[in-house]
Amino acid sequence: MYVRTGDGRRIAYDREGSGGRPLVLVDGLGQMRATDTATRTLCGELAARRFDVVHHDRPGRGDSTGDPPFTLAGEVEALRALVDELGGRAALYGSSSGGAIALAAATRIPGVDHLVLWETPLGTDGSADARAWHAGIVERARSAGPEAVLRFAMDGMPPEWLDGMLAGPDRERYLRLAPTTAADAEALAWAADALRDGTLAREVTTPTTVLTGTSAWPVFVEAADALVDALPHAERGEVPGAAHGWEPADLARVLAEVLL
Repeated sequence: MYVRTGDGRRIAYDREGSGGRPLVLVDGLGQMRATDTATRTLCGELAARRFDVVHHDRPGRGDSTGDPPFTLAGEVEALRALVDELGGRAALYGSSSGGAIALAAATRIPGVDHLVLWETPLGTDGSADARAWHAGIVERARSAGPEAVLRFAMDGMPPEWLDGMLAGPDRERYLRLAPTTAADAEALAWAADALRDGTLAREVTTPTTVLTGTSAWPVFVEAADALVDALPHAERGEVPGAAHGWEPADLARVLAEVLL
């Protein structure tokens, strides 16, 4: 299915379940519908638990349209259109950097009624690193090509993640995705500044659940704790998992406990 944003982009999405709790899944850095089998399975698990769940390709990814610049504002407009498709109210589940996008959406879309954030890699001492990361992505997208963008954007992550993306059958999909990672970097920079200057505490009044895996990397635990300390209506939770991953049934169970 497709929906048009206010800025004219066509957003592709899958929708499972009907008449249940509206929920939009917000992908992270390298995710899209065609390649993300875990999230596809998660959608089925959620539909079976009485959710009306939407999983979309973010602007410029997969079957969604979009050209540079890829921005946080464009991501929020895509979410606004999807929340409207669900009747004007929905919860957002943000995966990794998608959690920062979800936080921004909660400050700009009145119909967002709950946030669930999974291991958002949010800097707790300001946005300098994220802004340098954003600048590096934008510059490489302009001058060096998509593979250089991906290598820069994913520097510091387990190298086998990128190797698998570029060596597999979906290489061209990932190369097209590369410049869209500028929106991830911008979202994380915005969220880091908002955490530091108190904007999150003032503007994110939506009930929020901040999740990490039971064996999460320390950077995710530190960020999760900082978010819970800052947000006025936030709580911590855990999902069985490690290495930034989860089993779909485990996450679906926790989301049902939180949102239903």
